[in-house]
Amino acid sequence: MTGQGRITRRTFGLLAAAGAIVPRTAFARPFREITWDDLIPPGVPYAEIVGEGDLDEQSDTWSPIFDENATKLNTELNGASVRLPGYIIPLDIEAEGLTSFVLVPYVGACIHVPPPPPNQLVFVTTKDPWPSDQMWDAVWVSGVLSARLQSTAIAEIGYEIAAQEIEIYTW
Repeated sequence: MTGQGRITRRTFGLLAAAGAIVPRTAFARPFREITWDDLIPPGVPYAEIVGEGDLDEQSDTWSPIFDENATKLNTELNGASVRLPGYIIPLDIEAEGLTSFVLVPYVGACIHVPPPPPNQLVFVTTKDPWPSDQMWDAVWVSGVLSARLQSTAIAEIGYEIAAQEIEIYTW
């Protein structure tokens, strides 16, 4: 700057170069903490997304029947930077750890009991693998949420997060 409050070309160039090397995360939007209820569109009560279901007497399991409300997504959250707690159902395990998993609202979902409705499941991908020795702990997943139905071998899933941060859930 000169004595008159103006920026010289050299100073402007140095500031521009410094801005280019600042990590992108420095400009990232803060994560909005959400709950599983937030994934259900406004005006749709949870009691209306799961029907009566079928009992398979041979295997002694109950399979829920989801109505059309189970696949309704809260599109207001599409593209939002969010932070959501949950439990991991592993999909892709590499030597370094998990690179994709399904985030579920309660322990055992999709494994020991029928899966929750699609609007209560989140497909998570991560560039930084999550250690496989910590996959049974409750976690916080932070990243940009996409509201998009997709099918996996485990279940129909309503949301996806490209994880920017995963950490152990603390009470």
